[in-house]
Formats: sequence, structure tokens, C-alpha cells
Amino acid sequence: MKRLRAAALTAVALTTVTLAALPAAVPTPAVAAPAVSAAPRPAAAPDWSAAVVDSTMARYTPATIGGWSYPVGLYLYGQYLTYRRTHDPRYLTYIKSYVDRFVKSDGSIDQSFNSLDSMQAGRLLVILHHETGQDRYRKAAKKIRDRLDTYPRTGDGGFWHADNSSRAHQLWADGVYMVNPFLVEYGKEFGDSAYTDDEAAKQLAVYGGHLQVANGLLKHAYDESKTASWADPATGLAPEHWCRAVGWYAMAIVNVLDAVPANQPRRPQLLAIFRKLAAGLEKYQDPATGRWFQVIDKGGRSDNWTETSCSSMFTYALSRGAQQHYLDAHYAEVARRGYQGVLAKLSVGADGRTELADVSVGTNVGDYAYYVDRTRATNDFHGLGAFLIMNEQLRGDSAS
Repeated sequence: MKRLRAAALTAVALTTVTLAALPAAVPTPAVAAPAVSAAPRPAAAPDWSAAVVDSTMARYTPATIGGWSYPVGLYLYGQYLTYRRTHDPRYLTYIKSYVDRFVKSDGSIDQSFNSLDSMQAGRLLVILHHETGQDRYRKAAKKIRDRLDTYPRTGDGGFWHADNSSRAHQLWADGVYMVNPFLVEYGKEFGDSAYTDDEAAKQLAVYGGHLQVANGLLKHAYDESKTASWADPATGLAPEHWCRAVGWYAMAIVNVLDAVPANQPRRPQLLAIFRKLAAGLEKYQDPATGRWFQVIDKGGRSDNWTETSCSSMFTYALSRGAQQHYLDAHYAEVARRGYQGVLAKLSVGADGRTELADVSVGTNVGDYAYYVDRTRATNDFHGLGAFLIMNEQLRGDSAS
């Protein structure tokens, strides 16, 4: 990847959406064409990734987009994927300006990294080191890597969701995405893959072993101590399949399978988990919309609703899984239906900016009523980031 040009880093260009230049007009033929009836050529599909990024950059500056957090980190990772394709320097400059609010010139970063959630935006540190070569990003990323050496674990080695009393002994499906994609990318960038690949594969195997049940789906969380208010006293499992928790796991397992070598000892176990999950997702996909429900397996209830962020996550994971031959080829069609369903939730407002609807706000572990009563937000960063990741995978698959 090309390194940032110094000029691109001197300022953040927060311009509003600009239309791509139109192609040059086709010259008028010297001889008139015969008068035949021909079907009009379909218009090129919009670049929805660029539209979402431009709209979000117009709404927020790097200083106002929010603090160091995983929803902002997820969104900016999606923005980076869009930069990788478009090479629009504004997109990378914006990411750097956000990160530089937290990383000092000496590489210090004022984060304790006492939760997996706090580690997700660490992917941006690896990206910026790769793009700029500046050592401060390596130093900041290493703080996360070093924190894992003392981070608390379950008896079988799974990272607790957070190092505090209210999350002690708990594995949340969300957590595998917060740390494991960072780990494998850190390992590749800094020559630490012997540890990071093994750790990431182990975490996915441990979490999957506890959370996946007979229908292929994962429960939201597991409490080894079986003392949490939501934990089944016999199994320690949460009561429901909350869709975004499962979506985090689906994206993480794809990222890790993409990164680890073919002979990684846990690879067969990860593939088995992923294939069983994919079958469950296909079973519970809403046939009417192509999306997935907030509580995945209870779509028949009148108060349940299809949620946009998890639908984007599942669509991405199934598409990438089929493309990489982790899954059977027919899952590409399941993903296409999901893609159409998510695109139906995207619109353009009167101000020319995109609007992505029906995204669940941040959510703890709870019961059915808790999940379906969560706020259905528009342009929540969970949804925007998941949309960009999905759209960069499936662009060009929008033909009906």
C-alpha cells in the first residue's frame, strides 16, 4: 500500500460530497445509426461506500466524531477499506487526525485497555503504522499486545469481556471481534504472528465451544461462574441469540481464517464452527426481506424486527466465506439476498446525505424483551461500519 504523502497529512479536508467526474461524452457518429428500438443501458450503481463516508465526514470532524471507542473504530476501519479502493487521501487523513487525538508523538496512549471493547480501535494503529511508517503507532499498538500478557482469562484460556467485577469470568460473542482481528493484523505488521495467530485461533475456538448451540447460532454470552443475573444456572449461557453479538463472531472468524496459515492446528475446528453457524444463519434469514432479526431465531414474533448492522455482518461473512471456499458456494446467494435487504435500509435525505436505518444501539446481555426494545437508531456507527465492510465485499452484486 502506498504511504501517505506528506501534503495529505497537513490538513483534514472536510469537504462535502463531491460527484465523480462524468465520463467524456461519446462523439457523434458520422453516419446516423439506424432507428432501432433498444433497451436503455442501466445506470451504474452508486458508490454507496463513498457516499456513506462523505456523508459521515460532513456530519463530524475528527474531533467531534467521538472518543476512543469500538463503534467509532469499526466505522473508521470501514472508511479505511473505502480508502484502499478509492485512494481518496481525505479518507486516510481523517482517520489519522482522529487517532492523533489519542496517540502522542512518543507513542504513549492514555488507555488502560482493561476491556476487549477498548482494544478494537487498535486496528487503526496498525493501519497507520503500515501507511506512514511512524513508530509511534507501533508503540501504541504494543501497549495492547503487552496488556494481553496479564489480561484475565477463563479456566480454558478465553479472555474475559472486561477486567472488572461486573464482567469477570464472562465471554461475550462481541469480544472476539474486539481483539482478534487486531491481533492477527498486529502479528503480520510487526513479525509476531507465531503468537498472535495461535492466540486468535484459540480465542475463537474457546468462545465458539462455549457459545454455539445445536441450531448453529451462538448465545450472546457465557459466564463461567454461572452467577450473572442472565446466566443459566446449569450452562452459564445467556438466554438469547442477539444478532449483532453473533455478527461480531461471524466477521471475526472470517478475518482470522483469512490471516492464519492453512496448517494452523485449530483451523479445522474453526471451519466446523463457521459452517455450522452459516447453516443456522441461512435457516433463520427472513425470507421476506433477506435481513436477520434482532433476536435471530424468533422472527415470528410480532414485536421482533430486522436489524441492519447484524444483517450487514452476516452478509459480509457469508459472501467472504463462499469466496474463500470456507463455505459452500451457495452461501453467495444467501449473501446477495442479505445485501439487497440492507440496501433497502439505505436512503438519501433532502440534504443529499445518506441515512442508514434500523440499527440497534449498543447493547448489554439481556432477555428477549430487552433486545427488542432497544432503540432503532439511524446512522449509528455500529451500522455504518458494518455496512462499509459489507459493501466493500459485495459491491457490484447489487443487480436484482
